[in-house]
Amino acid sequence: MDRQLLIASTLCFFTALLRTLFAVRKGIPLHGRFNFFAIGLGFLFQTGFLSIRGHALGRCPLTNLFEVFVFLAWSVALVYLVIGPAYRLSLMGAFTAPLVFLIQIFALLAPIDIPHPVRLPADPWLEFHASVSMIAYGAFALACVAGVMYLLQERQLKTHKIHSIFYHLPPLTNLFSALTRLLWLGFALYTAGLVSGFFTGGPLPRLKMTCAFVVWIFYGTILQVRHLHRLAPRRVATLCILAFSAAVSVLWAINFVSQTHPT
Repeated sequence: MDRQLLIASTLCFFTALLRTLFAVRKGIPLHGRFNFFAIGLGFLFQTGFLSIRGHALGRCPLTNLFEVFVFLAWSVALVYLVIGPAYRLSLMGAFTAPLVFLIQIFALLAPIDIPHPVRLPADPWLEFHASVSMIAYGAFALACVAGVMYLLQERQLKTHKIHSIFYHLPPLTNLFSALTRLLWLGFALYTAGLVSGFFTGGPLPRLKMTCAFVVWIFYGTILQVRHLHRLAPRRVATLCILAFSAAVSVLWAINFVSQTHPT
């Protein structure tokens, strides 16, 4: 039953992706309302999946790589639904839907849904640490999406090859402002997740903590150079894309999928 909900969710994001591709190819207006509704419905199916899986496990469903990627996809959708309307970034759904779709397709097709051999009682601090850290990844993912949108719009302005999608993108200043706020949101949540890890009462694996701090330092450095205006917005947007790619590539080592230290 839970897997069927995830498939239904994936189809919702795929529908948003197809709608975007159709609109771009035909040169017709991209209405963010359709994508927002499709992503919202997909989010509800995601929530149903995580609820069923969590009740079955008796804890936050972050016990293997499959659940980690589904929770990541859910976090991306959650942050988008919260910040999209607030910052008038409805078109961000056109870029968010493909990202979530790819994450969930990978989770569904890859042989990574392996039951965890160790069943431990739920630890509130551990649950908070894991879930808040993953929601931070959702904010970082949206900062990456905003970075892609920024670079796309800037390139069109420089090359004077204006595509129809350009007229639906927010101004560069608004887009960069949203990107910065997403970075701060993700960094604050990630910091809270790191700090809460020290209250779990269990040993902290050195490798996983090292990887976590590397990600934390990477994003902290981006925010610092942004605050000091040491880098152009274009370079900050590029760093957001690189940072998220690097962070996702080390997810396996950051406290969520270890067989010897479950989270």
